[in-house]
Amino acid sequence: MSGGTFEALRGQLHEAATAFADGPDALAGILRGIVDDVERAVREPLEIFPVCHHSPASALAMARRLREKQPKVVYLELCEDMAPLLTELRNCRLPVAVQAFATEVDGFPADWSPLSVVAPVTEASAEYQAIAYALDTPGVELVLVDRSSDHVFQWDARPAAETDPDAPADEESALHGDAVGVEIGDLRPRFAELEEHLLRHGRVRHWSEWWHQYVELPLGDSDHDTYRQVMLLIGSLFRRLAPGDPRRVRVDEDRERYMWTRMREHLAATGTDPADCLYVCGAFHAASRVAEFGVHGSDTFTITERTATEWRHGLIPSSHAAIEAQFGLAAGSVSVAATQWAKNLRRTGVEPYRLAGQAGTRKSTRPGKALPAPVAPAAPADRLTGFLQRPPALDPLDEAELLGWSVDIVRAARRAGYLASTADAIAVFETSILLAGLRDRVKPTPYDFQDAAVTCIEKDAVPGRRDVRRLVESMLGGDRIGQVGYDALPPLARDVHDRLAPLNLRLQQRGVQRALLDIASRPELQRCSDVLWMLRRLLPPGAARPIMGDRSLGERPIQESWDLALGTHQRALIELGYEGVSIEQVLEQRLRRAAYAPQATTAQVLAAVEDAILHLRSRRLADELGTRALEVLAGERTVDGAPEVLRRVRRLLAHYRTSEPVLPPWIESFVKTGYAHYCTLLPTAFTDEDATVRQVAAMLGFLFGMEGLALSLGCDRTQLELALAQSHPQEPSRTALLWAARTHLGTLSRAELRARCDDLLGNPLVVPAYPRYLSGFVHALEPVPGLADFVVEAVSNAFARLPDPVLLPWLPTLITTLRDGGAELAPLLIREAGRVFPARLAALDAWVPPWRLPEQPQAVRVEPGGARGVALLAAHPATCDALADLLGYEDAWESASPAPRGAALLARHPQTATALHSLLAGA
Repeated sequence: MSGGTFEALRGQLHEAATAFADGPDALAGILRGIVDDVERAVREPLEIFPVCHHSPASALAMARRLREKQPKVVYLELCEDMAPLLTELRNCRLPVAVQAFATEVDGFPADWSPLSVVAPVTEASAEYQAIAYALDTPGVELVLVDRSSDHVFQWDARPAAETDPDAPADEESALHGDAVGVEIGDLRPRFAELEEHLLRHGRVRHWSEWWHQYVELPLGDSDHDTYRQVMLLIGSLFRRLAPGDPRRVRVDEDRERYMWTRMREHLAATGTDPADCLYVCGAFHAASRVAEFGVHGSDTFTITERTATEWRHGLIPSSHAAIEAQFGLAAGSVSVAATQWAKNLRRTGVEPYRLAGQAGTRKSTRPGKALPAPVAPAAPADRLTGFLQRPPALDPLDEAELLGWSVDIVRAARRAGYLASTADAIAVFETSILLAGLRDRVKPTPYDFQDAAVTCIEKDAVPGRRDVRRLVESMLGGDRIGQVGYDALPPLARDVHDRLAPLNLRLQQRGVQRALLDIASRPELQRCSDVLWMLRRLLPPGAARPIMGDRSLGERPIQESWDLALGTHQRALIELGYEGVSIEQVLEQRLRRAAYAPQATTAQVLAAVEDAILHLRSRRLADELGTRALEVLAGERTVDGAPEVLRRVRRLLAHYRTSEPVLPPWIESFVKTGYAHYCTLLPTAFTDEDATVRQVAAMLGFLFGMEGLALSLGCDRTQLELALAQSHPQEPSRTALLWAARTHLGTLSRAELRARCDDLLGNPLVVPAYPRYLSGFVHALEPVPGLADFVVEAVSNAFARLPDPVLLPWLPTLITTLRDGGAELAPLLIREAGRVFPARLAALDAWVPPWRLPEQPQAVRVEPGGARGVALLAAHPATCDALADLLGYEDAWESASPAPRGAALLARHPQTATALHSLLAGA
């Protein structure tokens, strides 16, 4: 491109390239290309307004240009499917983020789910000025022209931004979660050497500081043409010096083709004059060189169809820290930009655009000014040459402002626990001036002041929660956290707020609030309790945390106390609204999803059944999920979840037996199938190295505990006897567990079990492994709780018979075995030991363990004169006659044969009766 407005600048750059480079070819080509890009964008009939994201200079220039030009159509670089949500920004307190969210994907890999795209909006941004102008000005149309959220993932090779391990993990920085961020005007060098060169020669630490010093401040007071040409120059420079990443270049160019195609389609459909339009985009995309650029560009680009993924849209709260963390900005840079925006408005007197009724903004008391008449566009002039030749204007030192900063930071440091004094304020003031001088500037920037404060006040240890750097960020603007208003919330979130209204709490306020529910005196609070327990199940742990109260099967709440932080976790509550219209619907969907997941286990499905009963009180859903648990159990080939299965089946059986007249068919089938299933797996589990003793004990607990119900449903006990007969464990703890199971079945007597343990203690080669036998006995208390007295006996015999050289090295092993393997069963052992051992120390010397007492035969006494037979049954035969008729038994009564006089059991064990006679005789 030769001739034109910038011919003089093009010649000067060519001469500079010839003088400073080895030859004019490479460098001169780049410099001339930059000028060509600027001239091409300036000559475009549809005015292009280049911006940088969250830039006060861009926002100020946008507000000025909108009042001058008053365009009828504003084209905005933002995902086109987010347009319906922009009207809800007036119900929010900025910053907030426009979000597109999809939980179920169709056309993308399943492991990408959930998909999320966010576009944060702050007041000090050019896009907000354009949105506010277009929505509140009659006759103005706002058109979003960037790719849709679906195309964001179609064109990107990865589903989400990679996580920076050094990124801050605080609550405010994580407001966007793992969403993919889209921003208007991503303007940062993609050439690492260029960024390093700019930072080194600018004597700054990071890119945000360089941009603030060398772009924001010089452009803050510039006119529209100067601002526009400088931003185009920067965008073209960064574009031409970007490394050739093929994927990133392709995505950038496809976005530009997409946007220009959408704008030409709109112009053709509406017949709007391009001169009445304004295209707001990032400076990087404004200097585009694609063939589709401009209203007269080619129409060769074809926009692909969206996938079948169902996207949901909403607004979520954002914060300065979240924006900085997601887009790689320096900490505090967005807060500094907000402060600079306020200064620019006071200095220039420009009236910004704000949405009518915008939450969090002050209402203007001045009458609204009528918009001036649109200014006719003038021929573009070369303002770029003068800007580049003009030396930078040095801002004079504002001592009053710097003194105020110094005093304020010392005051804040004192409140935070630092031993700061007036001398520190003087030191901060002088050090800020010194650092600014070393960095070739007269007026210290906020970053210079921050470095000075850290140098003068920071100590070896931080006495409070915040260090000096965070204190400076808070003082210069702080981290502003947005809030989505009630009217902009999805239906589910509004329903939650309405149902919790009886608590009389400000649920949208950030922070933790205590809620006290006296359900006994106010039964209407029961519904609030139901909502809170469901929120605890669905939201992150800190959103709804119970302090007092519990919800379990068969219990009714009386009083509850909760710590609620729904305002802090507003984003999570809003994202619930993308899944359904009520929390009951969302919970049911999640329970189904968890139960029918490919990797679902029996324990997980039973947990879903329990949640369906507790939270939804849905018999239909519980029966459906219970049937699913039966299917999963039949397909499992491991016993990993046996302890959890046993615990949950016991609770469900206890619940149904107390609340239902009959057991549901699914749980009867579950017990019957589980009995056969665990009998089949039992021999393998005893020898499987991957199965733990606790899991095998849980299997036995299921078999022994559910045996009565299983046998009544048609199971055969022979299955269990054969399974134990086929089990041959080699590991000591499992061997002890098998002995306990055989004792329960009666195939091994207590005397034989005691003799085996005595043999173990008498064998020096086996003594080191004796704690593992004890571990097996302790775990055996789960299926055979009647062995508690024997376990106490086994431990006592070990202490009594082992010598100290063997006992003392063994004690740590015994303690760790009981702690790790028997923590849940230790109370049972302690109660049994308290029953067996004497209660007083003085009686211990004369105490003899019960298992050492000799067994004496019991004398049988027969009292003379006792009545023959059962007199009561003979005197009142009507009950037996009715039962015989019911059973169809027609035989007549027979005379009683000679029988022992009196009750045989009482005659065989007369001690109780004798003691009672003595007690009554003494009374």
